[in-house]
Amino acid sequence: MGLIELFILAVGLSMDAFAVSVCKGLAMPRITLKKVAVVGAWFGGFQALMPAIGYILGVQFRDKITAIDHWIAFILLGIIGINMIREACSGECETESESLDIKTMFLLAVATSIDALAVGITFAFLNVNIIAAVLFIGITTFIISSIGVKIGNVFGTKYKAKAELAGGIILILLGFKILLEHLGILP
Repeated sequence: MGLIELFILAVGLSMDAFAVSVCKGLAMPRITLKKVAVVGAWFGGFQALMPAIGYILGVQFRDKITAIDHWIAFILLGIIGINMIREACSGECETESESLDIKTMFLLAVATSIDALAVGITFAFLNVNIIAAVLFIGITTFIISSIGVKIGNVFGTKYKAKAELAGGIILILLGFKILLEHLGILP
């Protein structure tokens, strides 16, 4: 997986966190750099942690399923993408509270990074430098989530659904790319 594909994947994965960050920003009467950093750190940290866990789990089974690994990547990314598109069409904010307490942020960070766990499993079957990949995903999500808080505070939920829709489409297209490359249709 090249740097461009990794960047596209990182942006796609961060769209759930972006959407929740927009909702967080919407609920905050006044944002501060500390609040933005807290939201970014929670979401970026978990978006980095979950693919690492998924990778470790996937490596355990890599030898047993290499013949179908491309199908696993395709199906997992497709399911995640379809779920994101479905959430985009629902038009609801995942949270309305401005609370940044540990329990709230932990639950939101886990909820928005479950898809990254599945992506980490697919990383076990691809040629990926896992340390660089998880750092890249975490930093990208930190930045995008921080921007989401500001956008939510200024503009409201105008961009939330569009971001989730774009993220879902990106993940589905990456799944197709992995499948087509393995089948020899793409170079």
